[in-house]
Formats: sequence, C-alpha cells, structure tokens
Amino acid sequence: MLKRLFYPRRFVYHYKPTYNSAKKLDNSQSFPFSWPLSVVSCRPINFSRVPAMADGGSHQTAPSNPQKRNSRLAEEHSPYLLQHAHNPVDWYPWGEEAFAEARKRDIPIFLSIGYSTCHWCHVMEVESFEDEEVAKLLNDWFVSIKVDREERPDVDKVYMTYVQALYGGGGWPLSVFLSPDLKPLMGGTYFPPDDKYGRPGFKSILRKVKEAWDTKKEILVKSGVFAMEQLSEALAAVAKSEKLPDGLPERAVQKCAEQLADSYDSKFGGFGSAPKFPRPVEIQLMLYHKKKLKDNQMQGEAKHDLSMVALTLQSMARGGIHDHVGGGFHRYSVDECWHVPHFEKMLYDQGQLVNAYLDVFSLTKDVFYSSTSRDILDYLRREMIGPSGEIFSAEDADSAEFEGASRKEGAFYVWTSQEIDDILGEHAPLFKEHYYIKSSGNCDLSTMSDPHDEFKGKNVLIERNSTSAMASKSGKPLEEYLKIMGTCRKKLYDARSKRPKPSLDNKVIVSWNGLAISAFARASKILKDEPEGTQYHFPVVGTNPRVYMEVAEKAAAFIRMNLYDEQTRRLQHSFRNGPSKAPGFLDDYAFLISALIDIYEFGGSTYWLAWAIELQQTQDKLFLDEEGGGYFNTPGEDPSVLLRVKEDHDGAEPSGNSVAVINLVRLASLVAPASDHYKRNAQVLLAVFEKKLRETAMAMPLMCCGADLLGVPSRKQVVVVGDKASEEFDKMLAAAHSSYNPNKTVIHIDTRDAEEIGFWEENNEKIAAMAKSNSAADKVVALVCQNFTCSPPVHDPNLLISLLD
Repeated sequence: MLKRLFYPRRFVYHYKPTYNSAKKLDNSQSFPFSWPLSVVSCRPINFSRVPAMADGGSHQTAPSNPQKRNSRLAEEHSPYLLQHAHNPVDWYPWGEEAFAEARKRDIPIFLSIGYSTCHWCHVMEVESFEDEEVAKLLNDWFVSIKVDREERPDVDKVYMTYVQALYGGGGWPLSVFLSPDLKPLMGGTYFPPDDKYGRPGFKSILRKVKEAWDTKKEILVKSGVFAMEQLSEALAAVAKSEKLPDGLPERAVQKCAEQLADSYDSKFGGFGSAPKFPRPVEIQLMLYHKKKLKDNQMQGEAKHDLSMVALTLQSMARGGIHDHVGGGFHRYSVDECWHVPHFEKMLYDQGQLVNAYLDVFSLTKDVFYSSTSRDILDYLRREMIGPSGEIFSAEDADSAEFEGASRKEGAFYVWTSQEIDDILGEHAPLFKEHYYIKSSGNCDLSTMSDPHDEFKGKNVLIERNSTSAMASKSGKPLEEYLKIMGTCRKKLYDARSKRPKPSLDNKVIVSWNGLAISAFARASKILKDEPEGTQYHFPVVGTNPRVYMEVAEKAAAFIRMNLYDEQTRRLQHSFRNGPSKAPGFLDDYAFLISALIDIYEFGGSTYWLAWAIELQQTQDKLFLDEEGGGYFNTPGEDPSVLLRVKEDHDGAEPSGNSVAVINLVRLASLVAPASDHYKRNAQVLLAVFEKKLRETAMAMPLMCCGADLLGVPSRKQVVVVGDKASEEFDKMLAAAHSSYNPNKTVIHIDTRDAEEIGFWEENNEKIAAMAKSNSAADKVVALVCQNFTCSPPVHDPNLLISLLD
C-alpha cells in the first residue's frame, strides 16, 4: 500500500511505514532504485530542481540513553547528535577524523542528516540505528557520520541539492552515501529497515552499496565527481549585466501575485492545496502588490488581494495549526482546512507570522490581527526564551501521554471530550461547542486529517465560526463570552502543563533569532495603535508593547556577547553550551542585519544600526561574488563543503539573497557615504537571478518585492526629532509606523545626544543638519521627505499619520 506524500507544488509516493505515526510524512521520501545501483551511470542532473529546498520539518527523537554512549557524539553540543550518542552505530560527527578513517579503510561514508525535532529521523533511528544487525553492517562496511542540519546547513545544502536534483524531492532524514573524498554516490531520505512493496529496505541498500563499491568503485566515484561538476555548473549563476531590464521587477511582482491568486483556496484560505504550510513570504508579496494597486488607484483589485490574505490569516488563527491554549503556531496542516497539524513549533515560523499579522493590522486596524501577533509573542516569552534573552529553536511534536508511556505525536496538545468536562465544569458545553469538540473526536473535517485513526476519540481545537457569531448564539454579551473563553483556556493550559512536555531544542540559531527579533521590535510600536481599552484574553496577556523592544534588544545583545567576535567582526552560526564550530552563514548575517535595522527604526539606539552597517561590511567580505554578483551561502573556507550556492528560493524561510537585497535598499536610505555602493551590489545581485525572476517568480516572492523596491525612484523618509525619553516622542514614533508602507525609512534623532549626532554627522550629514535645524526644546518634530523635498514640520502625531496616508 503506497501513501501519497506532499512536496511543495508536487506529489510523490511513499511506503506506509510500520511506525505508529504513519499518518503524515512531512517531506520524507524513499526513492526508487533499479538494482544493481542505477546511479553508477552518469545520470544528468535536472537543473530545474536544484534551487528549491523542501519546505517543512518533522519531529523530535527520543531522549538518549545515558547508560550507553558514543563518546564522539557525547562530546557534541547539538541536541540531535546527543540523541544518537547511545546508538550501536559507531557515529562520527562531520569532520576530518571521519574523513581520514574512510580514506584509511577505503570505504564509503554513510551520511545521515536530520534535526532534533524531526519525527521521521526518530522513526529511522528506532527501526534501523538502534538495531544491532543494521549497526553491524554500517560499522563493518561504512564510516557513518551524523549531521544536524540546523547546526550545519552548509553541509545539508550540498547533499540535499544533490538528492533533489537527481530524484525530484527531498526531506529529512537525509540519507546519502559518499566516497571518502565526500562526492555523493547515491541518496534518499527515510528508508524502512526491510524490503517492502517491491522496494529495497535499508539493509538491502547497504548490501547493494557495499557490492557496488567492491565491484564498480571506479564507476561510482566518477559518477560522484560528474554529479558535483554538473551541480557546480548549474549553480554558478553570474550576472550578465549590471542591472535588471527596465520593467522586469514590476512584471515579476505582478506575475507572482497572479500565480498565487490562481492557487488561492477561496474556501479555507491559503495558496495551494493540502498539506498547507505557512509561507509568510507569500503574504508579504500579496500585501506589497496590494499597496502598488492602491497607489495606482486600482482599489477593487487591491481589496481583492487583501481579502485573500485576510481569509488565509484568519483561517490559520482559527484552525488547529494554531495552539489556542498555549499560543504560537505549529509547523503545518496536513489537511486543506488548517485543522490537524504536524505539532512541532519552529522559531522561524513564529517570527515571520508575527510580522504578517502586524502588517495586516496596520492596514485594517482590526484587533483580531494584533491579538494574534501578541499570542505568538507571548508564547515565545513564556516558553522559548532563555535566562540571558536568547531565543530557542523549536519544540517537539512528540511527547508521552503520561509519565513512562511511549511518545506519540500531538499527545501534549490533544483532548478528549471527557477531559474538557472534568477541567471546565459548567463552562464545558460552551467551550466544546466553540471549539468543535466531540466525544468521538473531531479530526473528521477532511479525509486527509487522520486517515489512520491516530486521533480517534481525540480533539484538536478549531474555531469553525467567528467568535461574535458564537457569542450571539450563546445569548451572552461578546466581552463576557470572550472572558469565559480566556478563563477556560487558562484552565486547560494549567492542566496541560502537568502532562509530560514536548522536548525543547534550546539551540540558539542566529538567523532564526533575527526573524524573531524583528517581530518583537516591530510589535513594540505597531501595537501602540490598538484602540485604548482593548481587552486581552489568555493566552494573550496584555504585555506593554515597550517590553517587546526590551526582548528584542536583549536577544540581540546575547548574540553580540556570545556569537560575535569583536576583533574579526564575524558571527558564529549557533550556540548551545557555547558557540558551535560552524561559522555564520549568509542567512545569519542577512537576517540579523534586517533585525538590527528594525530595532533602530522602531526606537532603538544607533548602536544597533552601527552594528548592522558593520555586519554588512563583513557579509560583503565573506559572501559577495565580486565578479559575478550576488551572495554565496557560505564563506567558502571549509574544504569539506563542496558547493557554494547562491540561494534564491523563498520557502519556509526567505533566502539570504532576497533579504540582502532589501537590507541594501534600506541601508542605502540611511547611510549616505555607502549609498551608491549598496545600490550597485543590490542591482548586480538581482541581475544574477534575472532568468528566475522572469520565468519562476512564484519561487522567490520576497526577491520580487526587493527588486521592485530597488526600482522605486525615491524612498520615503520620516524623520522624528526630539527628546527620546518623552511620551510625546514615543507617540510620534508610533505614528510614523502606524501605516503599512514597505517603501519607507524611519529615522529618529535626539539632538541632545552627542554620540547620536556624531553618528549621523559621519553617516548622513544631511540628516544631521535637518535634525539640528528642526530641533525644538519643548516639542517633538516630524518631517516626511521624498524626492529631496520635505513636508513642513508637524508636532501632532495625528497630522503625521495624515501625511503618511
């Protein structure tokens, strides 16, 4: 029996595994092979498959057994590697010790890549890596290497690109066989231990690879070399001109918006069919396109764009992909109605989704969106932030139903009808109707929700109607109804807290922290636009927006203190019990630079902006292709990483190049001496991806926005001058951020601060002069400038809002 499995925009087929969580398979796939090893022939690479990284993730492995440990992995910091330290497989971490052993014994390498919240990584561990027979085959015939893809995304990218290009799909766990010089020989993802359904199991594959290595080694090695040569050629994108042709950015935005609209689900929201992943870059593109339509007086079309985004975000927030009890969002929904999710929670989703809801709040002033933003931020503050302000990576999907029980997916999050009755008492009937809770279980809204009855008798909370409609039906005033629902959720949260909790991956990743820091910083001002007297209900706790900026600055300070070398001005990629061995990658620099600009623009000091400028210089030094344009994903200093890629795909996370373009546009509006340099680098970067922007715009929605931003003749600048400690200044700065406009830079200056004035005199003399000439001892002043012309100064936040509108 084969099971249908989703990849972004594509379906493939998969075995039904024997593991008890066979309901849904993320992006894991066992690839068909014809034996003896079909890949020994120099099979052509499919270039069109190369750039797209599989969206999505999986879940956590079981805790490791402290009684039996592999000393090599036991010395690592990665939670994923530590989880495998007890396996009978003689694992090595990625490094020269393993490579030298493979060369010495002249045997292939088996490379297994996953991460700590990866459910199917756990399946393969239980079925194969904890099996003594499999371990003996691996130990006798291979050098086995474990890699955490979150700790070493550079290594993962090389071999995921190979697997995707050769077979058309990918995911984790990633299983690849390499020659001792690290060239790929063949690969796949999850393999069941034994032959099934006419396809080889992992044991058979090990035997076949061993046989091929013994009898056809030369052909195998040539195949690997050939594959790497093809991939290097395919990925060696260079600019053929200094900038994009006129009109292409606008056409790319339009084409991407049209393609997304064609894939829009008008019933449940979202772009594409089930399973449904949050892809916030799609939301960003549609909102950007909406703004362009409005500016061009195309009000009807602009409203249609906004309506698609609104229904998508509303459906997600009301669906089971949203944790109604504890806040935050799960990774994705397996069905079309956003109901039954994969239950892991990833930091990169939380940060991006906050910004999506904040943007729609800025456009609509509907507190539904601001409250959802708060929901996510308050979840992060409650569950995901360490003692020094660091923000952790992920929470697992799997947990035990009770102490000592085996782990199951979603056990922490699902409810029986009887549990609701016992915990909520008199309010149980009202709550059960609101969240569609049934004694038989509610995972029945789609045939895709629970095909193997894993959640029979269990309920995943979902709101199928609006709160106002449900309050009206109950006969209760809306505010009373909301208060009851909040009280019920708090009781369930307290009861749930007594269950065995999902594992927490407390690794700190710079790029993911950057996404979250940006969200906290932006929320600190945008949420000040909520109506006075707005009521909040658990899991939203009514945090003062100023606190969110404190969270952002503390997280950024942790990175600077622990993952930044002041002498070399370089970042490390991640931290857990100390910095990882991996250097910072392009995403780390680009996402952090974006976050630091946000901290400054939304009220932080020029200290953060100065660091952003410093990091941009380092990013250019380490990653910029001076001749061909664009940024590589790695510094290129590690000889064991065989490919340097110029990533362009905006998937579950935006690409580093897309974020870099927007960073360069923003910095060019702030820093006068380097403005032309920033713009030129952005222009040549975009020229590298001209063909992709022309032909596959939907794969890079954020880069489409960046390209169009660069082409706007003049960026709007809002300059706020005054006493930053005053309440009036805070209100004026909030007014500057009250409207949605991606083509806007906000600059704020306190002329009494000598260090701040010195910064602007060095980096933008015109801004410094403007601030001095408009400084007033007892007033806060704001100016709106564009095309080298500024509005008369205003002293009233409401007048500033009118100017910006």
